[in-house]
Amino acid sequence: MTNKLYDTSLSLLTDLYQVTMAYGYWKSGTAEKESVFNLYFRRNPFGGGFTVACGLTNAIGYLNQFGFSKKDIRYLTTLTGNDGKPLFEEAFIDYLANLKLTLDVEAIPEGTVVFPNEPLLRVRGPILQCQLVETPLLNLINFETLIATKAARLRLVAEQDTLLEFGLRRAQGIDGGMTASRAAYIGGCDATSNVLAGKLYGIPVRGTHAHSWVMSFDTEQQAFDTYASVLPNNVTLLVDTYDTLEGVRHAIETGRKLRERGHKLAGIRLDSGDLAYLSIAARQLLDDAGFQDTAIVASNDLDETIINSLKQQGARIDTWGVGTKLVTAFDQPALGGVYKLAALRDNQTGQWKYKMKLSEQAIKISTPGIQQVRRFRDERGFLADMIYDVEQNGHDRSVTMIDPLDFTKRRRFDANCAYEDLLVPVFRNGQCVYEKPDIHSIRARVQAQLANLHPGVKRFVNPHLYPVGLEKTLHELKTALILQLREEKSERARG
Repeated sequence: MTNKLYDTSLSLLTDLYQVTMAYGYWKSGTAEKESVFNLYFRRNPFGGGFTVACGLTNAIGYLNQFGFSKKDIRYLTTLTGNDGKPLFEEAFIDYLANLKLTLDVEAIPEGTVVFPNEPLLRVRGPILQCQLVETPLLNLINFETLIATKAARLRLVAEQDTLLEFGLRRAQGIDGGMTASRAAYIGGCDATSNVLAGKLYGIPVRGTHAHSWVMSFDTEQQAFDTYASVLPNNVTLLVDTYDTLEGVRHAIETGRKLRERGHKLAGIRLDSGDLAYLSIAARQLLDDAGFQDTAIVASNDLDETIINSLKQQGARIDTWGVGTKLVTAFDQPALGGVYKLAALRDNQTGQWKYKMKLSEQAIKISTPGIQQVRRFRDERGFLADMIYDVEQNGHDRSVTMIDPLDFTKRRRFDANCAYEDLLVPVFRNGQCVYEKPDIHSIRARVQAQLANLHPGVKRFVNPHLYPVGLEKTLHELKTALILQLREEKSERARG
C-alpha cells in the first residue's frame, strides 16, 4: 500500500539542481541519452553487519504517479536566475508538462538483507528522467531502510518477546512518523501505537493509557478500576505514576475485579525507574497473586543496547515498547545512500561507455557498469554476494569474486553453487511490472533472510564482515578505468 497522506503532486519533491541539470540536458540535446544509475550505500548503519532494504513500495507509488501538475508548472515559471529573468525557457516548461517516465527500474525486494556498495535500485533510461528521480528515490529508500534495519536489530535482541513501536509523538514530522511505523513493522516490530499507520498499512495497533488518565482521578485505584470497566478486553495498566510497586498492587486489585466479570488483566506497563529491579519485583507480586499470565510491558527510551543489558540483568519483561530511539534512528540520523551514474550509451556506436566517480578515498570511488548482485548460498545459508556487470558476465556459472578493497582476497564459486540474482524487474518503459507483496509478507521475508545469515554477521559488537566483492571482469574493468582517469588527470596537470 502506498503512502496516501498527500493528494498533491510530488514531482517537485527534488533538489533544484536536478531540474537545472535536466534543463541543461534538454538544452544541449542530450536529454534522451540512455544512462544507467545505481542507488547504494557505503556503510552498514549503527555499526552493524547487515542492512534491511526497505522503501520500494513507496518508491513504486512515487514513480507511478510521476508527472508535473499545472500548479507545478506554474511554480516553475516563477523561478528566476541571478539577473531576475526566468530560470527556464517556455519550451522546456512545456516539455516538462508533457513528460512521461519511460524508465526501466530493477530493485532488490523489500525485506532483503543487503550490504554496502550493492545497488538497491538500478535505474536505466533517458538521462534527464534518471536525473529527475534521484533525490526522491534516495529520500524514500534511505529512511525506510535505516528504520527497518534498526527494528531488525531490536527484533534480534528481543528474541521471542513482543516488540511494539511507540514512536509517533517523537517522530520527525507526520511523514516521518508514518514512514517509520511502516518500516519498523517490516523490520520486526509486532505492532504500532500509530492508528493511522494501522489503517493505511494494515499494521496491528496496540496501546495502554497515559499518566494523565491516572492523574485525572482522585486515586490510582479508581483510575484503574474505571479503565477496566470501560475497556475490559484491553486492560494493560500503567503503574508508575506515583509509586511503581504500589501501582502493581492496585493493578492486581483491579485484575481480581476483572476476573469476577469474566475478563483478565492483560498486562502492566513500567515506564520509569530501574526496569530490571522493578520488573523482577512486579513479577513476584503478580505471580504470588495468581496473575502468572499477566504480561509486563516496559518502555522509557529503550533501544537494542538497553534491552540487551536488561535481559542480562534478568529483567522479567515480556513486551518492549520502543519509541524515540527507533523512529528517529537515534544513534545514526541518516543511511547515507548515494545515486551514481555508472554508464552512458554512445549515440554513434551504440556501445556503453562506463562512468565512475574518482576519489582519494577508496570507499568513495564508485563502481561502473550495469550492475546485478548475485547471492551464493548453501544448505546452511548465505555465503557471499558478488556484484557483476550484466553486459559482460551474466551467464558464466563458474566465477571469481574479488574484494574491492583488497585484490588479494579472492573467492571462486563453481558451477554447482546455488545462487539467486537479487535485482528484479520493477518498471519496464515506465510501466510497473512488479507484483508488490503485502506488508506482512515483507516482514516475514526479513526474518527468513536474517535466519540465513551467519550469527557473527548479526553481532552488535565487531560484527563479522559478510563477503561482498566484484566479479573478476568487473574488478579489472574498474581498475583499468581508475588508472585511465588518473593518467588523464596527470596529463592535464602536466599540460
